[in-house]
Amino acid sequence: MKTLVLIFHPNLTESRGNRRLSQEIDKYSDVTLHNVYASYPDGKIDVKAEQQLVEEHDRIIFQFPFYWYSAPALLKKWLEEVIVYGWAFGTNGDKMQNKEFLPAVTTGVDQEGYSAEGLVKFSVPELLRPLEATTNFVGAYYLAPFVVHGVGHQTDEQIEEKAKHYASYALSAERIAV
Repeated sequence: MKTLVLIFHPNLTESRGNRRLSQEIDKYSDVTLHNVYASYPDGKIDVKAEQQLVEEHDRIIFQFPFYWYSAPALLKKWLEEVIVYGWAFGTNGDKMQNKEFLPAVTTGVDQEGYSAEGLVKFSVPELLRPLEATTNFVGAYYLAPFVVHGVGHQTDEQIEEKAKHYASYALSAERIAV
C-alpha cells in the first residue's frame, strides 16, 4: 500500500510533535512525505501536482496541529482547490473513491480537555467531522484519527513512543475505518 503523508504545519522545523511524527513515518518504504507549507510558501497550490500525488497513493494522511479546534488554513485551502467537481466527485469525478484517509492530529490540550466535561467540551473526532463528511462525500474511507494530545506537556521519551505508535498505526495494512 502506497501512503502519502500530507503535512500541514506552517513551521515544521520548530515543531516538536509533528516534526518527530514525520521523521518516524518517513523511515518506511512506500511512504511519500509531502510538506505542503514548505512546497507552497506563497499559498499558491499546484492543483494538478497535488491531484497526481493523491492518484498515485492508496492511503492519504492529513497530518497537522489543531489550530483553534480545526485544521490550519492551508489544509482548508487544499481541500477547496484540490477536491473538485469532475476530479473527486460529480461527473467523471472518481479519483478519490476507495482511497483511505487518516487524520493525524497534535493538540496543545491534554486528552481530558477534549471531552464533554473538559475544557474544549468536544472530542477530537467530533471536531474532525467536516473532514469525515468530505471523505464520505467523495467515496473514500475515513479512518479513525491518530491523535497526540498535549504535545507541550509530553517528555521527549513520550513523544518518541507516540511517533513509533503513529507509524505502526498509520501504516497498518488492515483497514481501520470508523
